[in-house]
Amino acid sequence: MEQPPKRHLAILGSTGSIGTQALDVVGQHPDRFVVELLSANNNSRLLIEQARKFNPASVVICNPDLYDEVAAALDPLYIKVFTGIDSLCELVRDPAVDIVLTAMVGFSGLRPTIAAIEAGKAIALANKETLVAAGALVMPLARRYGAPILPVDSEHSAIFQCLQGEHARLEKILLTGSGGPFLHSSREAIANATPAQALNHPRWKMGAKVTIDSASLMNKGLELIEARWLFSVEPEDIEVVIHPQSVIHSMVQFSDGCVMAQLSQPDMRLPIQYALSYPSRIDLNTVRLDFARLARLDFAQPDLERFPCLGLAYEALEKGGNATCILNGANEATVAAFLEGKLRFGDIPDVIAEVLARCPFLEKPCLEQIYSTDFEAKRLAAEIINRKAV
Repeated sequence: MEQPPKRHLAILGSTGSIGTQALDVVGQHPDRFVVELLSANNNSRLLIEQARKFNPASVVICNPDLYDEVAAALDPLYIKVFTGIDSLCELVRDPAVDIVLTAMVGFSGLRPTIAAIEAGKAIALANKETLVAAGALVMPLARRYGAPILPVDSEHSAIFQCLQGEHARLEKILLTGSGGPFLHSSREAIANATPAQALNHPRWKMGAKVTIDSASLMNKGLELIEARWLFSVEPEDIEVVIHPQSVIHSMVQFSDGCVMAQLSQPDMRLPIQYALSYPSRIDLNTVRLDFARLARLDFAQPDLERFPCLGLAYEALEKGGNATCILNGANEATVAAFLEGKLRFGDIPDVIAEVLARCPFLEKPCLEQIYSTDFEAKRLAAEIINRKAV
């Protein structure tokens, strides 16, 4: 069988959880992938280490204060070093790049993702905030430029895999979630949780921001918004299901009542690799499921009383317009404040709800209005956080 041509990758956010696991996949398949571009925000040490190992044509260190350090370290290897988001947006357009893995954290991933879409690149999408903030604009843009969007989140990858080869009408998406570290905690205990407790996820090893979102179930809220745009379904056709074992990564229900699910051990390398190698499925040295030892699979409805962030996400999605962008901006600000010890965990949904109520609503925002909405939501959140400061 003829070997397919190598795919040339740009990995945005290469020093984060998704980026490092993507490079592990690349390291397992040097015959399949070539790294053209790596980028990081602040982790210059790891970026230098990655560049020395994978020898990309270019790297971007977004923090300009770290440029000299990275440039001096990589100069002997003739690797071009750039700084700033503008450089990143330009480099993702490079004709040598086939696929752009967008693994930057938060709203900051929107601009380079759009730049890559406009260049017609395949997008391996790990930055869910892109679709949460601007899904109504990004998906039509991807269709216009012929840029395929390949989901990397384990849940969306599962849905995507279940839909391969299917022509039946999709009736419902069953979006699973582990429930996070506070699944069985009281409302009072959740409200007073410490950052260390919230970062102690029982199943997944992830970056700090997404781990806190998982603890509040906001991550599931962001994922349901993302699923609405990725799979062109209505909000009422997405059901969140708590599944503590994280073996079923999501399910789809068809018009004949059939439910299809994607199962595997929790390992983010699997959905990352599937997006990078699609439509091929290639070997991966991950732990296999042992059904003889898999004692049980549990399912439950989410408790919106103890996890109001998920309810806020449903409300923002139903409202439409720039409401999901407001939600996302307020959430980013509150999570950062919580991790810095400036906000109680229990105050996160209260701040988000107040920002949603106060931030100007736009029914059909343009891209510039999305950027201004994010700014205003974060400004309002900072004002409220200062008022509530612990």
